[in-house]
Amino acid sequence: MAEIVQERIEDRLPELGQLERVGLVNSLELRTIIRKISYLEYRIHRRALLKDDFINFVQFEINLLELIEKRRARIGYSFKKDEIEAPIIQRVQYVFRRGSLKWKDDLKLWLTYIAFCKKWTTKAQLSKVFSSMLAIHANKPALWIMAAKWEMEDRLSSESARQLFLRGLRFHPECSKLYQEYFRMELMHTEKLRKEKEESEKAEMDVDNLDYPEEILKGELARIIYKNSISVMKGVEFHLSLLSIAQLFDFAKDLQREIYDELQALHRDDPLTWDYVARRELEVELQPEGEQPARKQARPVEVGRKEDRCCAVYEEAVRTVPTEAMWKYYITFCLERFTKKPSSLWLREKRLERTMVAFRKAHELQFLPEYQYKQWFELLLRHSFLEEALEVVGAGMELFRDSVTMWYMKLQVLIASKSCDVAKAFEEAFSFLEPQVCLPLWISWAEWSEGAQSEEDTEAIFKKALLAVKGADSITLKEKYLDWAYRSGGYRKARAVFKSLRQSRPLSVDFFRKIIQFEKEQESGKMVNLRDYYERALRVFGTVDSDLWIDYIKEELSHPQVPIIRKEEKLFQGENGFGGTELAERPC
Repeated sequence: MAEIVQERIEDRLPELGQLERVGLVNSLELRTIIRKISYLEYRIHRRALLKDDFINFVQFEINLLELIEKRRARIGYSFKKDEIEAPIIQRVQYVFRRGSLKWKDDLKLWLTYIAFCKKWTTKAQLSKVFSSMLAIHANKPALWIMAAKWEMEDRLSSESARQLFLRGLRFHPECSKLYQEYFRMELMHTEKLRKEKEESEKAEMDVDNLDYPEEILKGELARIIYKNSISVMKGVEFHLSLLSIAQLFDFAKDLQREIYDELQALHRDDPLTWDYVARRELEVELQPEGEQPARKQARPVEVGRKEDRCCAVYEEAVRTVPTEAMWKYYITFCLERFTKKPSSLWLREKRLERTMVAFRKAHELQFLPEYQYKQWFELLLRHSFLEEALEVVGAGMELFRDSVTMWYMKLQVLIASKSCDVAKAFEEAFSFLEPQVCLPLWISWAEWSEGAQSEEDTEAIFKKALLAVKGADSITLKEKYLDWAYRSGGYRKARAVFKSLRQSRPLSVDFFRKIIQFEKEQESGKMVNLRDYYERALRVFGTVDSDLWIDYIKEELSHPQVPIIRKEEKLFQGENGFGGTELAERPC
């Protein structure tokens, strides 16, 4: 091994000599480089090879290349690259080849190899690296796409990219991403050919190899890929993805129209098709091309007409495909348009009315899921339609009686309307629901009681809640209880609540931090109490929360020492009568 390493070092002497001769490194740096090279060469020629040794070798060589590049720029020397950089690049490639053969399954190593080649080697060499990688990792579609994109965009070889896509599809005949990128590549290739022909016509050049068939210039190759792909991939999402790609190319209007027509023919019963068709009406220009509205007020009218056309399509859709999914798309569209805030009050009111009608119709046909009842309710509550909101909640509760969301909405509207049945409604909710899902309702009841009932009633609610809610959910409730106690009764009340809960597991770090903060806010804050709180917290969380220890240490350092005499020291001093002064003055 030593002979091999020595030979490789000797092979590097000409390039190292050139480095020093042209002033890119000095003699001290050169000796350092030789020592590092010797160490790394021995590491990669051992019998037991390690991947990290290869990576370190490559990283050192890349750092050396970058250093040379910076030094060249600084001194303005750009000669002898074939004698200096070229051998280093060849050596790195050799090490990469050895490493990728040794650890074939390491995709990260292959990608690092490719990244190096993109920066330092020729395009022909990188093509060989891609071929070697794909021979081993043919089961990864993303690599086929990466290689084909590089051939198309960097090497400008459409034929090589096409061959890679075709080979990739043999391995992955049902990969939608491969079909999409292949379709995009053919459209890009067609656009490139059209631009070349236009440029030649502008320059009045008669070039024989630019006389492409008319079918190719119209995107016939992309159309063939589209036809083959939809025969394999049947989903409407895939069909729409091809349409969105085709829409990026202005010359492919005929292809876009064909894809759009076949989308409606093949997937007429799919709600997503109807959603796309309806939303497409927003893109249709009602004004003649190039003509602008005469007045600023005409803009909301035009938008309103477009939305009317969309809703007409949706109305037809819910009749043709009367499903919950179709109504969901319709209502989602109405809500999206309503959330946009136009300058026209007329348009905003029209959107609100349309949204309410859509909700009402879906409810009557029983196609409204629980989360959309919530959306409907929030919309009504936001506009202070309390009576209608209560009706919506009542209708929803008939369908979702065991839903905590429905009960929560009902209680919200009762609180907003200042009903006298709020407490009764809370009690009724707890009788229907399982205790483990009632935490939001208990918190809501306590918050309402704080503003509407007496302090005794609110505390009784917290105590009932702690008896009903167990486990991790009770942590939030305990923190809320402690906060309320401090707000309503000050530190004395908060300390009493802390004492009543400190043995009730589970507790949180925040629970202890709250009582510590309350103690520190008092004018006569006691270090004895702070120590008690910190030590109790550390018994539970000391092994997982280092910040708690740090805060405790800072508190001790910033607080004056309090002389504390242990009981044993008092007893010792009293019984024996000596050593009293030293022991009494020593702090704990």
